[in-house]
Amino acid sequence: MHKIDIDLVEMTMDVMKYAINRISETNPKIGKPLKEEDLKALVGETITTEGIGGEVAFNLWKDHLMKANVSIDHPRHLAFVPASPTRAAIMFDLVTSASSIHGAYWMEGAGGIFCENEAMRWIVSLTGLPDGAFGVFTSGGTAANLSAIVTAREYWRSLNNQNKFEKGIIITSVGSHSSIKAMAKVADIDVLLVDIEDRLEATILKESIDLLPETQRKRVFAVVATAGTTNAGIVDDLKGISEICKKEHLWFHVDAAYGGGALVADSVRHLFNGIEKADSITIDPHKWMFSPYDCGAIIYKNPELAKNAHSQEGSYLDIFKDEGAHGFNPSDYQIQLTRRVRGLPLWFSLATHGTNRYKIAVERGIELAKLAGEMINEMPHVELVREPSLSCVLYRRIGWKPKDYTHWTYENHTKGVALVTPTKWKTGDNFETVSRFCFINPDTTEDDIRLILNSMN
Repeated sequence: MHKIDIDLVEMTMDVMKYAINRISETNPKIGKPLKEEDLKALVGETITTEGIGGEVAFNLWKDHLMKANVSIDHPRHLAFVPASPTRAAIMFDLVTSASSIHGAYWMEGAGGIFCENEAMRWIVSLTGLPDGAFGVFTSGGTAANLSAIVTAREYWRSLNNQNKFEKGIIITSVGSHSSIKAMAKVADIDVLLVDIEDRLEATILKESIDLLPETQRKRVFAVVATAGTTNAGIVDDLKGISEICKKEHLWFHVDAAYGGGALVADSVRHLFNGIEKADSITIDPHKWMFSPYDCGAIIYKNPELAKNAHSQEGSYLDIFKDEGAHGFNPSDYQIQLTRRVRGLPLWFSLATHGTNRYKIAVERGIELAKLAGEMINEMPHVELVREPSLSCVLYRRIGWKPKDYTHWTYENHTKGVALVTPTKWKTGDNFETVSRFCFINPDTTEDDIRLILNSMN
């Protein structure tokens, strides 16, 4: 099965040709899903006792299965938080897979981990954290947030014996990412949600803490602020929250999974003042740092605390910690042991293009959001819900009900026009269904935005 033969050589050429065509495509289709039974009818049985052969399987992928996916880097994919990996990063993702590197320990992956660390130093430099701060690449924001909160929980437990028997509490806002609530279940901690979807101010946080009964207050060990909410691009009051965390002796975690890329943008860098006071920061390079999926990152002010929480012990792992295997071991600082060197494509892209090109690309996303806001203000059938923040724009189609947004989303997607999905925004005591843009791809044009907005008329 692993031998090299003429068929494998030919298949390798087909794969490379496919990859080159995909990377160089200038007018891609956005793609749309099909029902499982429809896909089954198109491709039939693909896993058989004798195999269907590489050529047949690859043609099924090209002709049918690939078309049932949405291209996350399509310039009119403006839903959720899309992605737009550079061509250089995509190409080097192929190299990363072909190189077959285990990225958990320096002994096995020194060259790859070295490259990851070069990219990580640049990311850490954007945050302004003090000397000694560092991080590792993870599978995404959820894994990064979980790694940070487990580190914070273990540090809190180490402070006194009583904490070891208490169920900890973290505080965050309802506008925080869904992964915060999800990973709290995994870490077996409680979450206190401050009922505000807009900017979490320090005064509101302090009021929430002061209202807690002492039995709960002593169990609070961390605050999670958001630097670029997924829904609206809002950056919390990081400076004020950091001061409260310092006074209350609480771990200060900043979830900048989406917004962290904007740290490179001069036009909005001031919004992140206070992030340099964080104990840990999540940033997803596969969002606004133009890296392929999956590539998240977790950064610690004091990496030794993360090492204390995550370093795994096992007789078969002892050699990796021997002096002869000296080097940085990424598995010591996050929840995964086995890991690919997912930071390699980012490193290659940064080395190829330079950091100034990243600054230009991020600023373009912010500019697109402002341009979209201006267009919406000029059109009679739509209006802004709130001013654009970072690269997110919330707007409503005047007179529409929730079902109208849903129907419009499916219709536009089916036609191959765009993928723009509805969300909800709390106005007063009520949640309203609205539409949302999130601009990541610098190839998105003003004509693309106008086309989408006009399709609502």
